[in-house]
Amino acid sequence: MQIDKKLLHKLFLLIAGCLVFAWLLLDTARASKVFVAIWDLFAPFFIGACIAFVFNVPMRAIERQLDGIHKPGFRRALAIVLTIAALVLVIMFVVELLIPQIQKTTASLATKLPAFVERTSASLMRLMDENPGVRDWILATFDLQSLDWSTILKDSLSFLGNQASTFMGGAVSVIGTVTNSVVNTVIGIAFSIYCLGRKEILARQGRRILYSIVPEHITDEIIRILRLTNATFSNFISGQCLEACILGCLFAIAMTIFGMPYAPLVSVVIAVTALVPVVGAFVGCTVGAFFILVDNPIQAVTFVVMFLVIQQLENNLIYPRVVGTSIGLPGMWVLVAVTIGGDLMGVGGMLLMIPLTSVFYTLAREFTDKRLQKREIPEEKLQNQPPEIQSQFKKNKERKERLRLQKMKEQFMERQSQKKK
Repeated sequence: MQIDKKLLHKLFLLIAGCLVFAWLLLDTARASKVFVAIWDLFAPFFIGACIAFVFNVPMRAIERQLDGIHKPGFRRALAIVLTIAALVLVIMFVVELLIPQIQKTTASLATKLPAFVERTSASLMRLMDENPGVRDWILATFDLQSLDWSTILKDSLSFLGNQASTFMGGAVSVIGTVTNSVVNTVIGIAFSIYCLGRKEILARQGRRILYSIVPEHITDEIIRILRLTNATFSNFISGQCLEACILGCLFAIAMTIFGMPYAPLVSVVIAVTALVPVVGAFVGCTVGAFFILVDNPIQAVTFVVMFLVIQQLENNLIYPRVVGTSIGLPGMWVLVAVTIGGDLMGVGGMLLMIPLTSVFYTLAREFTDKRLQKREIPEEKLQNQPPEIQSQFKKNKERKERLRLQKMKEQFMERQSQKKK
């Protein structure tokens, strides 16, 4: 009796997979520790791969401009250096622009915030004096007069004293986490430079490994999907950065025209937060509206109205052309991707889920087109307003009705012929 080695191999993989899955379900705590340990081990290299992927977008554009250099190694090294230098210059420009504005804004808020709080308190007291019913309802609901403020103060101080040791331990833990993050980032940057310098070699090695393990037709499809993913993510990164710069410039111009304060700071904040799709700009709007509110409440209202107008312009004209077209994803699915990604992984999930959803959307469309072509579905049924599609039950019912009428007609004709005889 011959033993099928392929069947044994598949059975072994199936049993091993079932055992691993059962272990994950039965010993969740230890499995989590194992995954955390593996993540801590490979985190610097994952960070480096992500950095290399992001850096590769501007590096390709820079390298295309260096076609006159005939030595590939020197051209690649120069492109990497210029990419890093350009990113460092952009960061330095933003920091140099933000720090004086932050200092100026902080000093202005420190001067104007007490007066703003005093005006707001006076307005609230005047509102309560003019509306005694509202004041009585607030006093009755919150029972402010019966509160023992001395006891509350003592309990607060006691709580702070008890939490001091916990705070110190947390501070030490935070310092350790920050140090570990800095080390991982430094290692990741070094690894990313290595990846950028040898990206063609790494891609070729990956293809050789895939073709040596996986069947050829499956490997071809995997490589096609990976190339589609790379193009989608690259277009998304470049489009999102361009869209954020355009949005920041629009706010800077509009705020300067209307004579609003803190125009450079608010514009940069909105441009940075706009890197997060859909919801990022609203965060920048909230920060900018608060800054302007302290200085001039009327201008704060004007700023919010201006933000809504520019946001509509951006959503309907700029974003679909700059980002939406580049990744081929309709606006409805962008909103779905942002919502799901934010719930799962926060801000990083929002940035990751949009191009990932675009890849799934493209693959689903290709699969649907192939299935429709294979099943030979008539094109008229796929139009925006397809013809009426009758169910099989309705068709059978109509056929039976036609047969019944035909039979009645034949019987009638037969009776008529018999009468004539």
